[in-house]
Amino acid sequence: MKALVVDLDRCNGCFNCQLACKDEHCDNDWSPYALPQPTTGQFWCKVEQKERGRVPVVRVAYTPTFCGMCDDAACMKAAEGGAVYRREDGAVIIDPAKAKGQRQIAEACPLGMVYWNEALDVPQKCTGCAHLMDNGWSEPRCVDVCATGALRYGDLEDFAGELDAASVAEELEGAGSHVYYLNRPKRWIAGTVANRGENEVVIGARVGIFDDDGSCVASLETDEFGDFKYDECGKRHYRVRIEADGFAPIELEADCTHADVVLDDVLVDQPR
Repeated sequence: MKALVVDLDRCNGCFNCQLACKDEHCDNDWSPYALPQPTTGQFWCKVEQKERGRVPVVRVAYTPTFCGMCDDAACMKAAEGGAVYRREDGAVIIDPAKAKGQRQIAEACPLGMVYWNEALDVPQKCTGCAHLMDNGWSEPRCVDVCATGALRYGDLEDFAGELDAASVAEELEGAGSHVYYLNRPKRWIAGTVANRGENEVVIGARVGIFDDDGSCVASLETDEFGDFKYDECGKRHYRVRIEADGFAPIELEADCTHADVVLDDVLVDQPR
């Protein structure tokens, strides 16, 4: 059984994988595995780009997204007449001849990675480059062109030591996806501490991040620009306590339930 491992720490958003997939499948008929992928409207390998935070702390996160080749594949359950099947290497394949007219196959995928080709009247998705595997390739085109090593492909057993720390796409949890993500970024809390009276940043201010139960989950200091950033937050509520010599302490709320938190400039006062 094969697996695709995506290390998000290594992905720099070059889009080589997405372009290679287009190059391999657009205008190429790889029957019986797939008819040509349309030039537009379908991305069997899709790099999701998401802006995180807000000014002045903004980052871009890139997430290559693929068919999960799931053990409990929704597309396979929705198919009729054996239109979707699994190869010995684990790749889930839509037979373009048998799947003709079966729009429900495309509609079944919870991740939205099965597309409906209106012109050809067939559902389509990633094949794991099965035609290349049959011709001696050891990895799909997307993995072959990845310059940073963010994408790796191989036997599931080859990655056994790493997968305990891996996750799968949230939409495919419980489905037995064989696309695993390492180093998925967590939420962050960021801000800048400044002296209200002097309009100067405060260097070395002590910043404590606390859970709702009062336990300290992180302690850090502001840098030479007065900035701090803690990027190991879970999807929950925190309290931020800021202390600096000669200044009154201050506490702030930070709700990371739905998004990263960028605090406005935190202005601290010198006691009168």
